[in-house]
Amino acid sequence: MKRLKVLLFSRYSRLGPSTRLRSLQYLPLLRDRGIDVEVHALFPDAYLEKLYGNRPAAARCIAWQYYARRIRQTLRRDTHDLAWIEGELFPYLPHWLESVLARSAKPYIVDYDDALFHKYDLSANPLVRRLLGRKIDQVMREAACVIVGNRYLATRASQAGATRIEIIPTVVDEKRYAVVNHADAAQPVIGWVGSPATEEYLLDNRDVLEQVCTRHHARLLLVGPRTEVAGQFGSLVPEIVPWSEDSEAATIARMDIGIMPLRDGPWERGKCGYKIIQYMACGLPVVASTVGANIDIVRHGENGFLAAGTTAWRDDLERLILSRSLRTRMGLAGRTRVENEYNVTVQVSRLADVLHGVGQH
Repeated sequence: MKRLKVLLFSRYSRLGPSTRLRSLQYLPLLRDRGIDVEVHALFPDAYLEKLYGNRPAAARCIAWQYYARRIRQTLRRDTHDLAWIEGELFPYLPHWLESVLARSAKPYIVDYDDALFHKYDLSANPLVRRLLGRKIDQVMREAACVIVGNRYLATRASQAGATRIEIIPTVVDEKRYAVVNHADAAQPVIGWVGSPATEEYLLDNRDVLEQVCTRHHARLLLVGPRTEVAGQFGSLVPEIVPWSEDSEAATIARMDIGIMPLRDGPWERGKCGYKIIQYMACGLPVVASTVGANIDIVRHGENGFLAAGTTAWRDDLERLILSRSLRTRMGLAGRTRVENEYNVTVQVSRLADVLHGVGQH
């Protein structure tokens, strides 16, 4: 089998979670399987730094200059076997233009780890809905293969008329995560990992978190939100830690219970539950909303709890706080599932098969 040359048109560089997890973490393993990947990121880290720094206008101001660079990249006539596209080539440009530019990148596979299509078809802007509402469906339909992170995204790809669909979950490199020893601490730690873009889900549950932590002398550790979030918890003062790739695994290992609250909406149903997998990789029991991929990852009562409503969230958190043995049992069950399914070593073989299958034709 010949070595494969792949052009990866990612949305971000390494600072972007979707890019880092859906493609970049696989590259060394793919190289060992005869696949060489050349990365072309659309937006640099400076874009995300402005976006996460609550400066979206500044981020938009620098975004368009990178479109010209991508146009040049797609028009290159060098030899490659296939293109690997994260979501779309050009956000917010109409499909006809993207399709013209994508011709030099064919055949291509396209990858989704969230419901990108809802940015268009559910946009508050009627012009966006009219011009771009079916864009992602068209991108999916023209792809040689659509890779998605969960069943909700797969259903949309099927409805769009995609000829081949593969579900590959968003996973971790389990070797980076140490299993927690759930000691009988006087103050067990409830933990959350996210970003300013997802902190609203955490704040939806602040009342129950404050009640549980106050009643049982538990602590709340938050990784990645804005520092201002600490002031929205009343008498409870959570510890807020900035996110970094180098420290995230060690910070999660300071937790005793991991949480992933979500709202039940179309966008949330497309999320791939990566936080849950990180918690489980550290041997943490989890409490998560009964939404989207959470339902597939969490086996209720085995490696955590699926909570629907305030009462369930309170009761499930209290059960875990009060029982070290339950935390340990569920945490180890979660870690075993990560080792068997939700890790790069297992999933890279499936990804490599897709790339070889498309690129060799």
